[in-house]
Amino acid sequence: MPQRQLDRIDRKILRELQADGKLTNVELAARIGLSPSPCLARVRQLERDGVLRGYVALADPEALGLTMTVFIQVTLERQIEKALSNFETRMNAFPEVMECYLMTGDSDYLVRLVVPDLAALERFILSELTTIPGVANIRSSFALKQVKYKTALPAE
Repeated sequence: MPQRQLDRIDRKILRELQADGKLTNVELAARIGLSPSPCLARVRQLERDGVLRGYVALADPEALGLTMTVFIQVTLERQIEKALSNFETRMNAFPEVMECYLMTGDSDYLVRLVVPDLAALERFILSELTTIPGVANIRSSFALKQVKYKTALPAE
């Protein structure tokens, strides 16, 4: 499927909605310099084209008691399709797994996990991660401080 070409107005819409997904169409139209009707038509087209995939509310992890962010590098015994598929299916089942990437380099996967404490991390590693067939090595690193976090993609 060819990539849709975004013009200057589409990119303004994306920047505004990524900054504040609760904007009303009237507010958005005023910010980007369009009247409400063509603004709404453009937003709907961006949604239909899959450029805008959804709208979410971002919760504060600490307010939910999720005070630890852990990055886990996982190496599998063998990088075969069945092992990769099984690992990815299992990662999708865990609510504490926020992100999981198939990687190049020293490890096969990089997993970002949020947990309330060290005991929860230990439970996850011992009861969940190590029970996945094919997992050969696990290396964990704790985030000491979040220096930058954003959800908005560059729309320049």
